[in-house]
Amino acid sequence: MSYLMKGVKCCSPVNQMHKVTGTLFKAHILKNILGINEQFKISRTSSQLSSEKANSYNYVIVGAGSAGCVLANRLTEDPLSTVLLLEAGPKDTLLGSKRLMWKIHMPAALTYNLCDEKYNWYYHTTSQKHMDNRIMYWPRGRVWGGSSSLNAMVYIRGHAEDYNRWSREGAIGWDYEHCLPYFKKAQTHELGPDQYRGGNGPLYVSRGKTNHPLHHAFLEATQQAGYPFTNDMNGYQQEGFGWMDMTVHQGQRWSTASAYLRPAISRPNLSVAEKTIVTKILFQGTKCIGVEYVKNGQRKKAFASKEVILSGGAINSPQLLMLSGIGNADDLKKLGIPVVCHLPGVGQNLQDHLEVYVQQKCTKPITLYNAQKPVNMVRIGLEWLWKFTGEGATAHLESGGFIRSEPGVPHPDIQFHFLPSQVIDHGRVASTMEAYQVHVGPMRSMSVGWLKLKSTDPNDHPIIEPNYMSTERDIWEFRQCVKLTREIFAQKAFEKFRGPEIQPGNHVQSDKEIDAFIRQKADSAYHPSCTCKMGQLSDSTAVVDPQTKVIGVENLRVVDASIMPSVVSGNLNAPTIMIAEKAADIIKGLPSLQEKNVPVYKPKTLETQR
Repeated sequence: MSYLMKGVKCCSPVNQMHKVTGTLFKAHILKNILGINEQFKISRTSSQLSSEKANSYNYVIVGAGSAGCVLANRLTEDPLSTVLLLEAGPKDTLLGSKRLMWKIHMPAALTYNLCDEKYNWYYHTTSQKHMDNRIMYWPRGRVWGGSSSLNAMVYIRGHAEDYNRWSREGAIGWDYEHCLPYFKKAQTHELGPDQYRGGNGPLYVSRGKTNHPLHHAFLEATQQAGYPFTNDMNGYQQEGFGWMDMTVHQGQRWSTASAYLRPAISRPNLSVAEKTIVTKILFQGTKCIGVEYVKNGQRKKAFASKEVILSGGAINSPQLLMLSGIGNADDLKKLGIPVVCHLPGVGQNLQDHLEVYVQQKCTKPITLYNAQKPVNMVRIGLEWLWKFTGEGATAHLESGGFIRSEPGVPHPDIQFHFLPSQVIDHGRVASTMEAYQVHVGPMRSMSVGWLKLKSTDPNDHPIIEPNYMSTERDIWEFRQCVKLTREIFAQKAFEKFRGPEIQPGNHVQSDKEIDAFIRQKADSAYHPSCTCKMGQLSDSTAVVDPQTKVIGVENLRVVDASIMPSVVSGNLNAPTIMIAEKAADIIKGLPSLQEKNVPVYKPKTLETQR
């Protein structure tokens, strides 16, 4: 009976109703709880989305240097394109004034910032085993304008054959006829436009015009030595000696910050953040979606709906790629960095120009030695601050040239900058006497180096191994540099100025002695490049394709001197600006500008050196 009662109890309609009601009640509560959770999830997701939207731009550019400023300007010409430009260093003005930042904008003050960590990454290489184990100093700009705010303002494009070589090396579409129009597009030359010069660009370029007797003696001596005078080393004829072009405008340094960034800064579609360290590129799989950065000690994210563009230069761009998981997989794994894309060329192919100073004592008090005495520096500074004129309004590197090291070399491979002064240790040590000098060095060195991460800390400088002077050819070319310079300084034009040779010194005569001098005294000309080289997909050492897109991932580009397949024959600022101008058209989807059959000088014979 009890058994039946239990059964009846279990099956009673009242209990059944309680069970159903309880189940419905639980379901209702569960639904509400789930609904609240769902709403919470939706609201959290939508707040993330709105936060991402607030920090989202079409393009995020890393680095407001020689390339980044160009891109920021050109990409915001379209009012519908939004751009965020991130710069690790400060602005190049104080309270909006260039005068208050005279150390940057006064051309003659250039050595101040070459020696100051405030606007400078202040890199150093590894100990160089082919150069008496010296550690070499590499200043790089960390400020609006990048290295164009620190450099010597020399505007040199390189030789037409450099760009034709790029094309053969896999950078299809980057030959001279496709690059020349972008040099011109960037430029307003004070002598006006012609077949080689631009007349409407934002980058003002002036021509050396000093009456200084030592510059004139130098140019006269080069002709006495049998070299031609060239009217425009950036035009028809690079070979020879002449007056240099300079990025100086109305007595002021004309950096890319002045040329490109300031004219665009008021556009509502351009946002700029300074003192901002980008720590990582953000990916969803292999699709680049933005960057992580630190500003005022806070970690933040910025998202790019179209592309992230790295313009940090030949050291920072490969460093950031590797920190973000793009590079040699074995090296990344050793540091515990998750691999996004195995790209072994990142940080490899490092190229630079070395140079040495050949110095001669001057018998007349006409060099810049007196100008460097405190009372005269005050006078020069006040004149520049008042009206941007005088000895402060030039970097004094107003003459120079290009020659071939030997017969058979098809176009110049040695470069000269003349200076009516003595420079010691990058300008970090004051001049000690009346003297003049040339900076001379080979331009197509065969020594190639690399850089790698020291750690996963973005603030740690990478390991920089340029591998200088590691080939016999490089050693021979530097010997030629010294011998050919001595020959020029021995000409009649210098007779009334020539005192004893300071450096290398008359005791240095044999090849062995010259080689030892080079090992002890040659230094970087500050032209690091080629560490994210442009090439074809079939080239395992290429990092970007000829459209500047990083190979193996989406929505990521590199646009700066690091993408050069090989270093050009000359200074790198003008070519870097050209690269950015050309890349801007590629990013906008515009067809490349092109100028066919522009004549370029070739020596009548290669059987002689000059």
